[in-house]
Amino acid sequence: MKLYYAATSPYVRKVMILLEETGQRDDVELINVATTPVAADPALLAKNPLAKVPALERPDGPTLYDSRVICAYLDARGGDRLYPSGARRWDTLTLEATADGILDAALLMTYETRLRPQDKRMDAWVEGQWDKVSRACAALNTRWMSHLEGPLDIGQISVACALAYVDFRHDARGWRKGNDALAAWFARFESHDWMKSTVPPAA
Repeated sequence: MKLYYAATSPYVRKVMILLEETGQRDDVELINVATTPVAADPALLAKNPLAKVPALERPDGPTLYDSRVICAYLDARGGDRLYPSGARRWDTLTLEATADGILDAALLMTYETRLRPQDKRMDAWVEGQWDKVSRACAALNTRWMSHLEGPLDIGQISVACALAYVDFRHDARGWRKGNDALAAWFARFESHDWMKSTVPPAA
């Protein structure tokens, strides 16, 4: 299999951690691509019409894209370890969606400051995206700590990748303020070897 990736992508990081945790890292060749919403990488575009990373090329079917699809596929391939069954499954999927929502908003904030010309930036729109991040962190801190403290699943990995990306690009915003339980959990979680080995390069 081939994984089209960018080292700074938090969505890619989810996939990389899942590969490490399920023992499948050696099954995947990494293809580094440089792509943005305004400049698609031709090699990636040939595999994913949305020109987004990650994209997973398989030998036995169409290329998969969207980190949630890829993670579910790889987890099934690796023995169904990170997507639990029963009632906990729906909580896990909701937690994964919440984390990806944080990432979506934080990434849009990054694009606004890095890609949009300064005279066309909209501060109120940026603050609206941050409000989504802030509300989601508060919800994690008040409603989801028992799940986050439970057995490892894709929900926890997704939340960790989301919070790490907020630190990476928007550290000055201070998501930890008022979210002491979540901050303490994240401090413990990021000590895992696969969190350390997937830290994105400064860029």
